[in-house]
Amino acid sequence: MAKFFSKEKIIAAKDKLTGVEKDSAADLDPEKLKKYQDIATRMFHTPQLPAREMAMPPLARVGRQISDQINGVYRRFYFVSILRIDMLYVVLIEALIGIYDVLNNPLMGIVYDRTRTRWGKARPYALLFPMFYYVATALLFCGQLFFDNDNTADPGKILYVFIIMFAQETFVTLYRIPMDNFNTLITPNPDDRMSMGMWTTYARRWSGDFLSGMMMPLLDMARHGIFGLSPGIIFAGFGMLSAFTGTAGAMMMSVNCRERLMLQPEPAPPQKTILYILKNKYALREFIANFLTGWWSDGGYSWDVVSQLEIFGGAIRTMPFYIPRNVLQIGSIVLVEPFKKLFGGRYRKTIILMRSWDFVSSVSASLISLLTNVANTWWQAGLVFAIFDGLNCANDSPSDVLEREIDNEIRDYTEFVTGERPDGTIGLITDLMGQVTRPINALMTIAMFRWSGYDPNIAANRPWSQAMVRENSTMYRRVLFLYNLTNIPRFLARLVPMLMYDLEGEKKEKMYVVLNERRAMLAKERLVSKEMMAIMEMLSETDEAKGEAKV
Repeated sequence: MAKFFSKEKIIAAKDKLTGVEKDSAADLDPEKLKKYQDIATRMFHTPQLPAREMAMPPLARVGRQISDQINGVYRRFYFVSILRIDMLYVVLIEALIGIYDVLNNPLMGIVYDRTRTRWGKARPYALLFPMFYYVATALLFCGQLFFDNDNTADPGKILYVFIIMFAQETFVTLYRIPMDNFNTLITPNPDDRMSMGMWTTYARRWSGDFLSGMMMPLLDMARHGIFGLSPGIIFAGFGMLSAFTGTAGAMMMSVNCRERLMLQPEPAPPQKTILYILKNKYALREFIANFLTGWWSDGGYSWDVVSQLEIFGGAIRTMPFYIPRNVLQIGSIVLVEPFKKLFGGRYRKTIILMRSWDFVSSVSASLISLLTNVANTWWQAGLVFAIFDGLNCANDSPSDVLEREIDNEIRDYTEFVTGERPDGTIGLITDLMGQVTRPINALMTIAMFRWSGYDPNIAANRPWSQAMVRENSTMYRRVLFLYNLTNIPRFLARLVPMLMYDLEGEKKEKMYVVLNERRAMLAKERLVSKEMMAIMEMLSETDEAKGEAKV
């Protein structure tokens, strides 16, 4: 027994789990890669994407963001207040869908990672499956057109929602995994990725602000009878809008963008790649941080909705309070370049600064909401929201761009130490965590409502609809406090892995040079990627042209 658990064997097992894979970039003989060093260095420093390809991911993001908003921010409000289903049934449906996802997502992730086609790894999925996902999304939010009653236990409504969500969750994995990883396959150049990320962020903010700026005022006008559209028709309209724009954008991106980094001709077995998260210390730290806070959520029922309709006194009257958010959020795009250069280009320090900034803004708004009576007066509550939410959003664009680039670097590190990009398989672990915690999120929402005294089954059809006497509005003080509180634990937990992130500066550049050397070698010697060959030829032609110019 002592021999079986000897120190040498334990160390060998640890090295096998956490060390580099054979023939990965970190393992290959430097002399073997040296002849590709010049091209690999230029790949890291030379942007290569044409404007047409740069424009496609932002275009695809518009429809997706509208879908994300109505599914993430407004879906629970829609189920409970518009379609009129009891919250407990909604929790039960999501729990069953979560169990299904535990079985479905691993299969989809493995299939994606093992896909090898002449068109690429992600492109076939991005072309074929968005339509099915978006049709299911549109049908979900058209439900009130088919079930127009106030019976919160109507079996027809409950079955309809379950079937449509089942279809939606089936296709969302086949759609999201490829789309989430498409940008990392388009170019090996970090500046290209960040420029693409900056414009994608702009498109995401614009489309998200469009929805949040239109949805609640339209619902507010509908409940006051200003026009003849019902809330159900408004949700159906936005569902169909997301279906059209999302499908069209994803298809245009898949047709116009080329994959350049699908270099592994034979994928590793799934049972091996699922453990690759252990070989990536940065990904492992992020996973642990997300796991520790995965249970903490608003459960999908937006406190923003409650605040606009009831605390602020209606969405129309409080639209001015969203001006700081909208202006600063979109305007923050001009801060991307200055923040990239802050601290000498050390993104880790910049991200820590921005997350601390968000933390202070959220804590300040939470404490003011709970410890004072601002919730008793609509304009005071709105003013607190305007100031602190505006401050919170003022760094959104650089935060999105730089944090996304850190995520890209972490994925590239996986390829560096393993020779693989098993994004779908590694994602199984994080997906599983999300499915396990989803019912907990919903149960936590119920607990938060009970603590505040808010009853989500009462239609939010007028200001202070659940507190006839404003002076007796402790409930709304707590709701406003919770609205500002929900993201604070994540701010703290996600700071920890960033404090230990050291893949920057010379270390990062060396990793990318070696990684690009391996990519170039595979493309040249094994004829794996014609797209990577095209990059090499373009860079070689550029060098030749410079040489001729000097002569």
